[in-house]
Amino acid sequence: MTISERQKQTTINVQEKANLIWAIADKLVGVYKPHEYGKVILPMCVIKRFSDALVGTRQAVWDKYDELKSKGIEVKDGFLKRASGYLFYNTSKMTLEKLLTDEFNIGENFRMYLQGFSENVIDILNNFKFEDEIKKMEDNGLLYLVISEFCSQKADLSPDKVTSTDMGYIFEELVRKFSESYDEQAGAHFTARDIIYLMSDILIGEDEDRLREEGITATVYDMAMGTSQMLGCMTERLLELDKDASIKCFGQELNEETFAIAKADMLIKGGNAENMKHGDTLSNDHFADYTFDYIISNPPFGIEWKKEKNAVENESKKAGGRFSVGLPPISDGQMLFMLNGISKLKDTGKIGL
Repeated sequence: MTISERQKQTTINVQEKANLIWAIADKLVGVYKPHEYGKVILPMCVIKRFSDALVGTRQAVWDKYDELKSKGIEVKDGFLKRASGYLFYNTSKMTLEKLLTDEFNIGENFRMYLQGFSENVIDILNNFKFEDEIKKMEDNGLLYLVISEFCSQKADLSPDKVTSTDMGYIFEELVRKFSESYDEQAGAHFTARDIIYLMSDILIGEDEDRLREEGITATVYDMAMGTSQMLGCMTERLLELDKDASIKCFGQELNEETFAIAKADMLIKGGNAENMKHGDTLSNDHFADYTFDYIISNPPFGIEWKKEKNAVENESKKAGGRFSVGLPPISDGQMLFMLNGISKLKDTGKIGL
């Protein structure tokens, strides 16, 4: 099978999986409007992905948790991560499947199950504001039905069935559907993979031979990361050149839901999810004084920077600051993103926008 044939097959499989998951949204009709479906579907996909990933080691986590508790050990995080084999875990003896055995108490039991996750997962769910949706589904008799659908075979999201790359595609497709139902431009939330791969190839093309010979240790930054797929694609390309490459990814995102997906994706991949930051890049820079080997980003174009005006103007007065070279018109927010990127490049670094 050629590369293009494999890519075509992957696209078909991802589309089918995304369509099957999105079909669960049909159960929400009447209680949710079409543009609100993502409030349930996206966090439930993240929860199911984590749940399916932990199936193989959950007994080991439970045993380790009980052992640590019996010994009075308070700091359990590191032990439990090692037991789970991931940088996250769940200590609850409840499972999504067990939830279905008690329909009348499913809301209480579901909350107990979610509270068993490690703090980094709970932070992701908080960014989704998922408690609001749990209560809404509970009040309208939908919670059991939705969890039941996500426990079906069609919603199997275990890493051995759905790779990290394919999971990224699925998230992209779901976000696209959500955006279209809200009559938004899908491109405001993600960039097509073909474009990202082209950007990645341009960034590393001139260095390819050197990188193959010397090995790769690189930092990659996306200042408007969305669901972090640009970071993922860039990492893929670098690993193709050097399977032992050491790559550290950093990203910042304003939208809470897409930030939550990005952090979840990084956790599943085993990367440092703490390098995924939430906030406005222009007014609340989480990577001040950082510099990177590669910057790859699709910042918002055609936007004003009126709401960031005070913070940006204050920073422009600081010698050597991101915006100290001068400020563009208030309508030219993309220029500020470009200045942010340039300020974070190493002397040998490259940026693709």
